[in-house]
Amino acid sequence: MENTLLREHPIGAIDINTERCKGCGLCISACPKNLISLVEREVNKHGYPFVTVNDDAVCTGCASCGIICPDGCITVYRKKKGDVA
Repeated sequence: MENTLLREHPIGAIDINTERCKGCGLCISACPKNLISLVEREVNKHGYPFVTVNDDAVCTGCASCGIICPDGCITVYRKKKGDVA
């Protein structure tokens, strides 16, 4: 019997628009997997430090980071495990 719960568990992918990010860090504290961190040595075209994804492979797709982002810089995609190549 196939484990449908495992097959249907979502896997997430986080897309961050670094040029719109102001580095507020709200998404860092919102991520339950601690996958997001601030890039301190670089700035975007507006002069702000920005955030990056550390390990997209373990994202659950909860979208907490995208929901809390005040500037709408984060998009979270979800895939079912069976759909992942």
